[in-house]
Amino acid sequence: MKTAILVTGAMGQIGSELVPALRECYGADNVVASDIRMPAKERQTAGPFEHLDCTKMQQIRDIVRHHRIGTIYHLAALLSATAEEKPQAAWHLNMGGLYRMLEVARQQGCALFFPSSIGAFGPTTPHDNTPQDTIQRPTTMYGVTKVSAELLCDYYARRFGVDARGLRLPGLISHVAPPGGGTTDYAVEIFYQAIRYRHYTCFLKPDTRLDMMYMPDAIRAMIGVMEADPEVLVHRNSFNVTAMSFTPEELAAEIRKHIPDFVIDYEVDPIRQAIADSWPRSMDDGAAREEWGWSPGYDLASMTEDMLNKLGYRLRQTE
Repeated sequence: MKTAILVTGAMGQIGSELVPALRECYGADNVVASDIRMPAKERQTAGPFEHLDCTKMQQIRDIVRHHRIGTIYHLAALLSATAEEKPQAAWHLNMGGLYRMLEVARQQGCALFFPSSIGAFGPTTPHDNTPQDTIQRPTTMYGVTKVSAELLCDYYARRFGVDARGLRLPGLISHVAPPGGGTTDYAVEIFYQAIRYRHYTCFLKPDTRLDMMYMPDAIRAMIGVMEADPEVLVHRNSFNVTAMSFTPEELAAEIRKHIPDFVIDYEVDPIRQAIADSWPRSMDDGAAREEWGWSPGYDLASMTEDMLNKLGYRLRQTE
């Protein structure tokens, strides 16, 4: 029986926290981390690691067979701002990588998790309380790859019986991994700058409202949707999930409750602002709540307090 789990893009923002969580749940030897980059030496001893280029079919197939992989968490991708700078590379990795993962999953009988995003929506999507099923006409390469990926996962589930599941994740906030080229990365960068310098220059307008989630909630959601009974799932793929919705100014105000002299100013990046303006301000995650019991644990206040405490401790340890 194939019980091992493969995580691609394991050194990225999500993978850095998902891999330890999976190893705690299922055992370190049963979770294979993989990335095109090599990890630091201290991380190599935490569990199995494979160097993997997700655009190389044979590499994927060999790793899945060797480790008897039963479930793949496919995280390797270029994020929104980086994808807009390198659209051809984004299509090659985001879509080419997913296609190869789905093909290997089909051939080897694996389940597959794929993270979609609020980027899968566009300017014609309802921006407030965005429905689970609604119009999706994104205007960025990142968004185009996410919508295409949702459809491809649905196709492989319907046509070939691949157990492909996924979530539409909002902006993610983490104290473990540094920002990785996303439009919502201001909500991570701001904590580093607040702790170190008491000042942050934000690349989005002060009233730009976006859906957000603290990484511990996102990890629980990813594991939760893959553990859900398939018989009760109506959608299976691309569930809206969310935890909070705020603007840069509201986040700054929450930080000032802990760091009173913190100052924020603004130098708007037109590209990232345009991307943010095309995304939902808040999502309706009722389908995830009803079908597999999703519920977030952190709001803006509790997330901010935890981020400042844990990131502050980690930064002091490295100084």
